[in-house]
Amino acid sequence: MPTDKRITDLLRLHKMRETAKMGGGEKRIKAQHAKGKYLARERIYMLLDPGSFEEYDSFATHRTHDFDMQSQVFLGDGVITGSGRINGRLVFVFSQDFTVFGGSLSEAHAEKICKVMDMAEKMGAPFIGLNDSGGARIQEGVVSLGGYADIFLRNVLMSGVIPQISAIMGPCAGGAVYSPAITDFVLMVKGKSHMFVTGPNVVKTVTHEEVSFEDLGGAKTHSTKSGVTHFACDDEKECLMYIRKLIGYMPQNWREKTPPVVPVDDPERIEMELNHIIPEDNTRPYDMKKIINLVVDQELKPVTEFDDEITDDKKKTKTARKTKIMNSDNPAMESSFFEVQELFAPNIITGFARLDGLSVGVIANQPSKMAGVLDIDASVKGARFVRFCDAFNIPLVVFEDVPGFMPGTFQEWRGIIKQGAKLLYAFAEATVPKLTVITRKAYGGAYDVMNSKHIRADYNVAWPGSEIAVMGSAGAAEIIFKKEIDSAKDPKKAFNEKVEEYKEKFANPYAAAARGYIDDVIEPSETRVKLVRALRMLQTKEQSNPKKRHGNIPL
Repeated sequence: MPTDKRITDLLRLHKMRETAKMGGGEKRIKAQHAKGKYLARERIYMLLDPGSFEEYDSFATHRTHDFDMQSQVFLGDGVITGSGRINGRLVFVFSQDFTVFGGSLSEAHAEKICKVMDMAEKMGAPFIGLNDSGGARIQEGVVSLGGYADIFLRNVLMSGVIPQISAIMGPCAGGAVYSPAITDFVLMVKGKSHMFVTGPNVVKTVTHEEVSFEDLGGAKTHSTKSGVTHFACDDEKECLMYIRKLIGYMPQNWREKTPPVVPVDDPERIEMELNHIIPEDNTRPYDMKKIINLVVDQELKPVTEFDDEITDDKKKTKTARKTKIMNSDNPAMESSFFEVQELFAPNIITGFARLDGLSVGVIANQPSKMAGVLDIDASVKGARFVRFCDAFNIPLVVFEDVPGFMPGTFQEWRGIIKQGAKLLYAFAEATVPKLTVITRKAYGGAYDVMNSKHIRADYNVAWPGSEIAVMGSAGAAEIIFKKEIDSAKDPKKAFNEKVEEYKEKFANPYAAAARGYIDDVIEPSETRVKLVRALRMLQTKEQSNPKKRHGNIPL
């Protein structure tokens, strides 16, 4: 039989645990719910596998005695930290609690985050931050700023070691924005989350601009204009489900590969629609996403349901999430392609997919947006994605239809030379398996940049109607045959003849194939089959770069 003291000790423990779960108290909890926002703990339960969360430092408190802070002490100090599982795989997480001092970061708050970051690095597991904070806790002064710097340092040192994901679930201002910016992927919630270095009031004072919170740093702004966020989600549930989906395409750390899934799609599937997808007029646009979706794995579509009640009780109450697969006679199917930064620089497509159950990173030009030209934003977007995939052993699959780099003073004065070189650097540096399919155009320097054989691509193929040349046939004919055209009786007729002459000699894939710059010219319908076989062959690839401290990418 337990003694009275032991019973008292257990009662005290249970009471403190219940107190910690209440965060800033009932009133502030109701205020958070009234804003249409979930509590920090509720977000964790939705994100992780039911019953898998193990919390750390729930009894931590701040140590400040200035400004009457000693009378305002809350267990956990505004952040919940711990580990759990996503589809059975270990992850570490923090979730800021806006009901405690507005989620502001204190010394103790920062120490809790740093502790789980260190654990994530030691265990080689992804790290996820759910941010909902008013910024540094001003009552602690420079101590809170030091806490941010401690987190920043770990973000940098862990970059390329373990995947890091940041969800912005509320305000994120000042120094608080730099930690998410260093992480690999940033998610925001429309109408709920904001990110900016300085808020609208400071902007008005300094630059005399009047701007709303949403226009300055909302999800729409950062997903379309700045490119800071990779996903703009309709609500918190979608945000958390996106994180779960994203984790599925990644390995645990840089030493491992992404666990394959058992494919339901036929690796030998021939897709006849691809033979007719490119317009006969090579100036007409088409949607490259159709090609991607036809080539990559088709998967059973999961259906996720949420209960209204969210709880961490592991046994007695219903769980927050139920995920099931539709296994009817005609199961719902969907493409495995999961696009990243869909709304930013849409002239280049980036995202994850699966081929024969293996995770791959997809990069593609988009002819339906700005003809698929490479500009500053597209180059930086593509480079960042390529480097992530290379850091975490994710093979790269490129679908190429590029007329070149964007001309004009706007691009030149803002550094298209340097910015475009980032994409070149990323592809050339990458040592993961690299595959390229040229669907139509591959012109000029952009041909070199988009994962050409010359920068160590492993498997390069082209469709029969593709053009691999310095420039388009019309432009080339104007330069090469200028004298003949100008001196002809019918310059227009002569020009058309010279264009056809140039096309016959250079604007086809066979000149490149003759030199081994592409490995094969393939029928479009067999693209999936060819890529699957090449990817299987490349699973044992080993390649390294010269030994050095690190390269000097043109930032």
